[in-house]
Parts: sequence; structure tokens; C-alpha cells
Amino acid sequence: MQLLGLHHITAIAADPKTNLDFYTRVLGLRFVKKSVNQDDPGTYHLYYGDNVGSPGTALTFFPWQGLRRGRPGTGQAYATAFSIPAGSLAYWQKRLADLRVATEPLSTRLGDQVLAFTDPDGMRLELIATTEPDSRAPAPSTDVPAEHGIRGFHSSTLALTDAGPTAALLTRVMGYRLHAEEPHRARYTVANGGPGTYVDLYTDPKLPRGLNGAGTVHHIAFRVADDAQHLAAHEQLVAAGAHVSPVIDRAYFKSIYYREPAGVLFEIATDQPGFAIDESVETLGQKLSLPPRLEPHRAEIEAALPKLD
Repeated sequence: MQLLGLHHITAIAADPKTNLDFYTRVLGLRFVKKSVNQDDPGTYHLYYGDNVGSPGTALTFFPWQGLRRGRPGTGQAYATAFSIPAGSLAYWQKRLADLRVATEPLSTRLGDQVLAFTDPDGMRLELIATTEPDSRAPAPSTDVPAEHGIRGFHSSTLALTDAGPTAALLTRVMGYRLHAEEPHRARYTVANGGPGTYVDLYTDPKLPRGLNGAGTVHHIAFRVADDAQHLAAHEQLVAAGAHVSPVIDRAYFKSIYYREPAGVLFEIATDQPGFAIDESVETLGQKLSLPPRLEPHRAEIEAALPKLD
């Protein structure tokens, strides 16, 4: 299996307007796609990322209004980490303090400093000031200077009671390899490695069992380059005994889904065609984008969705 790293991470929120404001204005990500949950078109699917929502930068949300808050814990993708330049921690500490976003004390993880905080729904986020090269350009933002901007994902941390079965899936089937370890944490990487490829397996016995709800991750998606690699990945997962969905065309990428042994939902998505397939790069996120099968229902869908302005 020739995975290239993380593709996107999809989480659950409670209020779409609050979610939009936090990720675009506080964190300085670009709103690259306003669409709907294709399995529940009465709910938005909001996408944030770099200038075009490149694979490895796209954080997406299903905002179900009024949904109760979940509880991060074991059996979940527990924390989502972004990569920032090594010298930008002081900027982000001040920015988040000025905006009254509570942060945890700085910590060190596998040699890098980590600033942890939560979004308005309680979702665990981290900014990792990595000393590794990360040439990805940040999203254009009027709120966050480019020299301090988020470069994309650094890693996703899975909280587990037993990391063994998940590690075996990553290394024996998905092509990942062990990169580094410290107490209660093992980091795995794939392809060329570096920020945007990492999956951390975290086994803290003090963590509670996670409960799904607002502020928790719905699934994490991994990248493949094209349709041929996507089909090859499907075949290899089936051969390994995984229960894998058929290939689903999500318009902006193709997807297959399966669960790792602890229950976290994994997806493998193609890099192509990307979010500019139905909008120009300049106007990404400005209109409601619908897959072709939902276009005949546009008027009723738009009428049912809450306003974001």
C-alpha cells in the first residue's frame, strides 16, 4: 500500500457559525468548501485548509446544531496537531491569550514543543513548533501573518488502551513504520515522513473511554496519489481481512472506509480531483457546493441550512 500521509480529518461540531469563525479568524485557515454531509444533506460539511485545501491540510466538520458535547478519550482520534514554524510559539501563545482561548502549559513531545488547547466544542488541538523542515505554505489570512501561519497537519493522535493491534495494522498492512517512541506514545510515519504523515498511538491509562459528540473526531483519512493506488489499497485491506466499504465518489476525492482494531474510523482518499473542481481557486468556499446527484434539490437544501453570515 503506497500511502502518502494524512489527507483530511473530519470532526463533529455543534454550531456552524461558531465553528467557521474559530477556524478562519482565530487559526487563520482558509474556508475552502461549503458543502453538505452527503449522507445527511440537511447538515453542512465545512472544509478548512491552505489556499486550495491541499491533502494534508484539510480539516472538515459536520456541524449538527444542538448536538451534545462528546468526551475525548480512548477508542478515538484523540488530538489533532498542526505544524507551525519553530519560532512561532510565542506568537501563538499571545494570540490565543488575547482572544481568550485557554491553553495548557507548553510541553515537549519527542523533541518538539507543543501548545495544546481546545476549540469552542472542546475538540483537542495542538500546535507543534517542529524543528523538522516543513515547506508547505500557510493559508492566506488577514488575521495571522504568513510567517506564523499553520502549515497543515503535523499528526493525529489515537488514544488506545492497547496499541498493539493498531500498530500491526499500520505497519503490516498500511505501510507505516515506527518513527520514535517515548513513554505512553509511539509515532509512526509513512512515505517520505515529516509533518503531515505522523500517526501517534497514545496509551495513557488515566484516559477515560471516549464518547462521540460535538468536539470529537469522526474519522481520519489517509492519502493515495490516484485511482490505481486507491484500488490497490482496497484490495490489500480486503486481503488482510478488513471490512472495507466500496469505493465512494465524494466529488472532491474518492473514498474507502474501514475501522482500525480499536474502533477509530479510517478512510483512504485520493489526492485528485481536489476542491477546485467546481469553483475557481479565487472563489473557493463562497457558494454552497453540491455533488451532482444533489443539485436537483438545491433550493430545498439551501432553505433548510442555517445561515453562516
